[in-house]
Amino acid sequence: MLYDIHYMKYIYLIAFLLVGFASKSQTLNKDIEINDEALLHNLRVLSHDSLQGRFFGTAGNQKAQIYIADQFDSLRIESLLVSGYIQKFRYTFRNEFRQEVYPVSIADKDISRVPDTTVTGGNVLAIIRGETDRNIIITAHLDHLGIQDGRIFNGADDNASGVAALISIAAYFKNKSPKHNLIFAAVDAEEIGSLGAEYLLENFPFPLNTIALNINMDMIAHNDVIQLYASGLFHHPQLKEPLEKLNTLNPDLLYGHDRPGNREEDDWTFSSDHRIFHHYKIPFIYFGVEDHEDYHQSTDTFENINESFYVNAVKLIIEAVESYDTYLYNGIKN
Repeated sequence: MLYDIHYMKYIYLIAFLLVGFASKSQTLNKDIEINDEALLHNLRVLSHDSLQGRFFGTAGNQKAQIYIADQFDSLRIESLLVSGYIQKFRYTFRNEFRQEVYPVSIADKDISRVPDTTVTGGNVLAIIRGETDRNIIITAHLDHLGIQDGRIFNGADDNASGVAALISIAAYFKNKSPKHNLIFAAVDAEEIGSLGAEYLLENFPFPLNTIALNINMDMIAHNDVIQLYASGLFHHPQLKEPLEKLNTLNPDLLYGHDRPGNREEDDWTFSSDHRIFHHYKIPFIYFGVEDHEDYHQSTDTFENINESFYVNAVKLIIEAVESYDTYLYNGIKN
């Protein structure tokens, strides 16, 4: 009898392990195939010295806009607006804000003497239409810090990485049939207050209540310990389930950086363009890495990213887009 009990325990243990293994296997999504060389090439181009750091309103920034638009066009992905891929917008800088962004010497004596200046920026917008009229907006900011004290701040991780990923994600989905419209938005002027994201939502071509989710990418190419964060679940805990179905072995997907008042880690709720969507009460998930030694330094160059980490991070985000597309669609149906 004792033998039978031990034997049955052994059988139950094997069955438990097999069921557990099967369940784990079901959570590992199929391999995502992307063109790694194209992804890295686009990152290299967008962080090249010739774009001079892509600061808002500069020639280098405009070159970046045109390059991104050309990539969407070469993929034959539809522009979101009838006027073309680039959504131009003008912003007038006044007083202290003008002096902060575009300083002039006369302000040393009297800030009221600082003249207003109006600068033109541009978001680059494309769409892959889905089965419904609901939208998932995938964002990444195209601008960076420009030239400071004679040094070019190339912004390879911040945020050429997000924009190059945006192009690769669009390439992946171009022959798919998503449930939602997938809108790809390379937005301008994040570094000076998310002016491009604000303009996008203020002039969105569809009702804002059709936006089911914002997936924002900002700094996803440089992490030495192979960790990527998905931030926003504190505000939207219902969005955790789709992430739990992903293959998160490489990179290691962590949650956090979204709880107000948490002294153990920074709150990223307002750290990038997703803050604008949060302001409009639109659910968001923000993919990014923790700050590194090259953050907002002239050393944030292509040579200092982690190539294999970056490629795998983009694949993971693609899995997340697929998972959210299905999850949110099923939620509407039910």
